[in-house]
Amino acid sequence: PYCDFNSHVSNDVDTKIFGDALCTEMTHMASLMPSRPPVSSLFFGGGTPSLMPPILVERLIRHAEDLFGFTNDIEITAEANPTSVEAEAMLGFRKAGVNRVSMGVQSLDDAGLKFLGREHSAIDALKALDKVSKAFDRVSIDLIYALPDQSPKAWQAMLGQALSLGLGHLSLYQLTIETGTVFHTRQRRGEVMALDDDRAADLYEMTQQMSNAAGLPAYEISNHAAIGQECRHNLTYWQAGDWLGVGPGAHGRFALFDPAENRAIRNATVTRRSPAGWLDAVTANGHGIDETQIDSPADWASEMVMMGLRLTSGIDLGVIENLCGPCDDWLDGDGVEQAVAAGWLRRMPNQSKLMASDDGRLRLNHILSTILR
Repeated sequence: PYCDFNSHVSNDVDTKIFGDALCTEMTHMASLMPSRPPVSSLFFGGGTPSLMPPILVERLIRHAEDLFGFTNDIEITAEANPTSVEAEAMLGFRKAGVNRVSMGVQSLDDAGLKFLGREHSAIDALKALDKVSKAFDRVSIDLIYALPDQSPKAWQAMLGQALSLGLGHLSLYQLTIETGTVFHTRQRRGEVMALDDDRAADLYEMTQQMSNAAGLPAYEISNHAAIGQECRHNLTYWQAGDWLGVGPGAHGRFALFDPAENRAIRNATVTRRSPAGWLDAVTANGHGIDETQIDSPADWASEMVMMGLRLTSGIDLGVIENLCGPCDDWLDGDGVEQAVAAGWLRRMPNQSKLMASDDGRLRLNHILSTILR
């Protein structure tokens, strides 16, 4: 009820046909990037990839390696729900080549899980997590906080429990009400679906303090990791890197050099959301791409600023200028100076590096509205 993921239910899925289609589309996506480096991250996500049989996962991994090649330290992540069935499936994924698991725990409180519409219990989650942690060196969990009436004491206890698990990565998200969700509909009817901004900010500050003390500092607004345990796949998003999306409802973004323009061009693809429609399209065309887009230099720059300022490492304006043209075309210098003066943005000594302060990350949307043209 709190997210708008591409979700479909079917009692009859032919994994052989879907596997063939996924490999076919992956081959097409690879052809869009003739000069491509080895893949450093492969991510099975978008819902419940753990429903796939391990033999299909292994096939997709091998096909990706044949097409792109892998770096020696490739990160291969699979998302899973924290149930005994999916935990068992992850053991098969481990043999197939997956080396990192992200579990959608969401809460360690049964009342919170019920509110979020999750079917597992807190005990189910902990048991599944224990099984997966014994098989994988790298495991992450998601937790959602700032639920209605959630007290600082309650969140402190839950976060403390999560930190005591000894994981190398935690994704800790404030509950936000997204348009098109059940929660959004209920909120429009007058129900209180999340904490007010001030109390949510208090919980955010507590989260930073506790995670830092536990050796899992934030490297992005909502993501915390021990050194070297950062999620490479998500870093690709936040650093506006290249990724290809394969499967129903998948998004891809990548840059290609255009000799005519004498610069790199940022491309975007979106595949059909409906699994049946996507399968028909792949059968007919060799891919399920439904939309394509070429970003203007200013749009690409905006993406790099918006995503990069979420990271504690910030952005390098010089790098963005080299790709997208002069700062004055896409950045409001007066707005930047005002944010720096307010203590929301910080400049490093070389003046090219810009990052959000702790206070700045709390109001990043406002900052972006004032600094982007």
